[in-house]
Amino acid sequence: METKVGLWIDHRKAVVVTITEKGEETREITSDVEKQLRRSGDSPLEGSYESRQVPADNSRQRTLTGHLNTYYDTVIDYLRDAESILILGPGEAKDELKERLEANSLGGRVVGTETVDKMTDRQIAAKIRQHFAESH
Repeated sequence: METKVGLWIDHRKAVVVTITEKGEETREITSDVEKQLRRSGDSPLEGSYESRQVPADNSRQRTLTGHLNTYYDTVIDYLRDAESILILGPGEAKDELKERLEANSLGGRVVGTETVDKMTDRQIAAKIRQHFAESH
């Protein structure tokens, strides 16, 4: 039996469900990504607060992109042995991960992407089991 992997992903965490002939395993991978990087510093009353304390938007975007790239690489490490990959998630992360898989020559293994809202780990596992059962 081939290894089938399904995952639910957003920018904060990924729930990876691996199905093999030995059974099923669920892992959670969390990211260090902060959507809004926190502003640090003194009081805004002590001078030109914005220009000194807040990094430029492109600097913040580079930081976010760097964190996401590291996060996606970690997720991809769990997907390398899969022959079939199903990607679920509510937002952009699923499409960003799919693009990254394609860049890593793993895009041909993606059997589908689907937009779904937040789910419990058990709901995710059940949906992935159901998808792969129906595809046989």
